[in-house]
Amino acid sequence: MISREPTIERLATARQLLLEPFGLDETHLARALAEIRAHQVDDADLYFQYTRAEGWSLEEGIVKTGSFSIDQGVGVRAVSGEKTAFAYSDDISEASLLDAARTVRSIGGSAQSRRVRAGAPKIASSRSLYPGLDPITTLDSTAKVELLGKVEKLARAKDPRVKQVMAGLASEYDVVLVARADGTLAADVRPLVRLSVTVIAEQKGRREVGSSGGGGRFGLAYFSDEQIGQYVDEAVHAALVNLDSRPAPAGQMTVVLGPGWPGVLLHEAVGHGLEGDFNRKGSSAFSGRIGQRVAAKGVTVLDDGTLADRRGSLNVDDEGHASQSNVLIEDGILKGYIQDSMNARLMGVKPTGNGRRESYAHIPMPRMTNTYMLGGDKDPQEIVASIKKGLYATNFGGGQVDITSGKFVFSASEAYWVENGRILYPVKGATIVGSGPESLKHITMIGNDMRLDSGVGTCGKEGQSVPVGVGQPTMRIDGLTVGGTA
Repeated sequence: MISREPTIERLATARQLLLEPFGLDETHLARALAEIRAHQVDDADLYFQYTRAEGWSLEEGIVKTGSFSIDQGVGVRAVSGEKTAFAYSDDISEASLLDAARTVRSIGGSAQSRRVRAGAPKIASSRSLYPGLDPITTLDSTAKVELLGKVEKLARAKDPRVKQVMAGLASEYDVVLVARADGTLAADVRPLVRLSVTVIAEQKGRREVGSSGGGGRFGLAYFSDEQIGQYVDEAVHAALVNLDSRPAPAGQMTVVLGPGWPGVLLHEAVGHGLEGDFNRKGSSAFSGRIGQRVAAKGVTVLDDGTLADRRGSLNVDDEGHASQSNVLIEDGILKGYIQDSMNARLMGVKPTGNGRRESYAHIPMPRMTNTYMLGGDKDPQEIVASIKKGLYATNFGGGQVDITSGKFVFSASEAYWVENGRILYPVKGATIVGSGPESLKHITMIGNDMRLDSGVGTCGKEGQSVPVGVGQPTMRIDGLTVGGTA
């Protein structure tokens, strides 16, 4: 069997699903882009998308819901200065494509705009970070139901206090095709799967919840018996720990964050503040600070869309640019922001492969991919042992941040009270409050155990949701405010 180069293979798949069934080819795309370029614009693109998704959920020992959906359409965008005109349609046809092009081209004509010249056709090159398969077909329906049943059986067998088990299995096959005004043609075939496990444990009338799960850009075969067992262990452990938890103390104290998913605090408190649109507008706490020290020495933060099989990774972003590994903060010094095309152009820099959108019905904007802090040289046990009185948080729930001030609020879903280096008991209701820029300066110890999350993150911004990854090592932050229940 002769295989084609991955980029060519992806383009062939995109043409087969998004152009050929509707009597379209690259000539029609060029004609639509020419309609937009008839007016003065700075940029323009066409974004075609085909998405097939499936979901199964189990509760009370039975599969209660199953869903399957197919969505397809095209988004047409013209950009002039800071203005964007956008139209989309779920009707992929020459007529709707040209109609959308004529609609958005009216944005042109402002003094700061320029006429975009069509370049020679060029295929965007990229690496192959994940297989171009349809994950929905990697297990049949019977096997999917059996997988969820296995989660239920394992969780109940772990401990008699487990009273309820909920599990969900989701698969998505996403194919995109991007045609840009400069002649660039790019495509991506994106598999995505996720298994989630939630258990409720009860003891002496008290009920607590624990959850776990993971996934990435691969097929359902990833969820082996060993992997399922790990998720179940984590979910049951979290629920049982919380059964013994006490009210969390409140006040200003040392907080040690565990590795992996606690990097969601970094994502919210720092990552959003480093997105190009906020910094171009001067609304971020990090605006105008490139080259300045914004964090303690040893703090290096990356946004990397090139990690193989990761939930937040992309062969190309939603504007057709190859994803990159971007150093945002290096040894405490701010090095750059993450950019889409428009904000990069207006700031006089190059795009960083971070132009992302939820679907063909949304405009792209600078978004994170996999954002994480590099490890240091400290043993994690040494970091916990250094706490005189404080909190050791190993898992987080929800959180939010104010971009302008950098202030954040996070709830810890699994945390422990530590005194004189000894973990005394689990606590519940701990809310961590702080300022992203200030917290970075008060990182005093960084562990050698950097770990990425298991593949569960979804990031929201301006009403759009995209899959992302986070990660960090164990680290100590001094002087954080903890709002407790004690």
